[in-house]
Amino acid sequence: MDIHLRLARWIRAHPRTVDACLALAIFVFLVLPFAAGGVQGVGMIVMVSAALVIALVWRRSRVILSAGIIAGISLLQLITGIEPVPAQFVILVTLYTLAAYGPRWASLGGLGLAIAGVAVGLVRYGELTGVSTSDSILTTVPLFLILLFFVESLVLLAWTMGDLARSRRLTYQALEDRTRRLEVERQQERDLAAADERSHIAREMHDIVAHSLSVIITQADGARYASAQAPELAVQTLGTIADTGRGSLREMRRLLGVLRGDESASTRPLPTLDDIDALIQSVRRSGVRVACRRVGTPRRELPLGAELTAYRVIQESLTNVLKHAGADTTTEVALDYGPRGLTITVDDDGRGAAPDPTTAGAGQGITGMTERVRLYDGTVVAGPRTGGGYRVEAFIPYTQA
Repeated sequence: MDIHLRLARWIRAHPRTVDACLALAIFVFLVLPFAAGGVQGVGMIVMVSAALVIALVWRRSRVILSAGIIAGISLLQLITGIEPVPAQFVILVTLYTLAAYGPRWASLGGLGLAIAGVAVGLVRYGELTGVSTSDSILTTVPLFLILLFFVESLVLLAWTMGDLARSRRLTYQALEDRTRRLEVERQQERDLAAADERSHIAREMHDIVAHSLSVIITQADGARYASAQAPELAVQTLGTIADTGRGSLREMRRLLGVLRGDESASTRPLPTLDDIDALIQSVRRSGVRVACRRVGTPRRELPLGAELTAYRVIQESLTNVLKHAGADTTTEVALDYGPRGLTITVDDDGRGAAPDPTTAGAGQGITGMTERVRLYDGTVVAGPRTGGGYRVEAFIPYTQA
């Protein structure tokens, strides 16, 4: 950081120290020389100068009080005839401070009072400035006007610089406030994005783990019962369990690779509607009779995200069949491409998806399906059928294609 930026930051951080140093510098250079010079009336000069300078210590912390003290002392000088002192320079500093830090009424009031006070002072102390009333009016008036213009210009310059500093300070504060608000909004966006990502990861974990474990558990139960009478069937079933476990492990590694930022792990294509047959085949190996039929042709292609959503809906529905429908269940998966979108229907004739009190997290699959489909302006309806069994019906429109 440049030295002038560090200095500006330090000045903003230590206003009282800066004001005290300014008062001390004015006292040293504009008061002490006269005190050491032994001029006539030195006591009065030092006393008035000290009062003017000390008031500068509170010029920003107590703006009105500091300006009032300096204005009162200057007014008292005009009334009593006490001659101006070099420390009267603090009037310009006070004008700058009022314009930069004081309320607007005090700033404008101080400017008007200073303009009037300068004019009265030039008349009151004309002899000191070389404007003598004994001289010709043709000589006095032009000189008075020149002095008045010069001094009033200094007053206006000090006030204008203060007003510009006020505008700059307010702009700087507005930028700081805006930066803080943007930082808060950015943090909120990060939190919302993290929450959304956690929800997405939870859905992916549920879809991968729940389906694979349901297949593994069903196959393991079948292998246990078949091992005594048909060992070759048990060996085939164990092979299916191993394949399902490996597939689930690959999916988990891909998901965790994305979380770690592993680019190579995220290049594997996500499941689409073309993978439905492989999904159904894995469920059939678990002993569930599953039929799949497709009706119509799509009017337009669904985006990959919508196809992934359709795949997850079917996967979750079949997982529920494995967990809840019971043995000897027949399931039908229908993909109907209508004029408005894709309708997915999964029907089974099992005992239904009655809640199992021993199963933790029941109902999360339906909630996950609903959230996924809702992202594509779709709907999900799930519930027991009138004649027995359970139905899941999802609709995904073409609007997002």
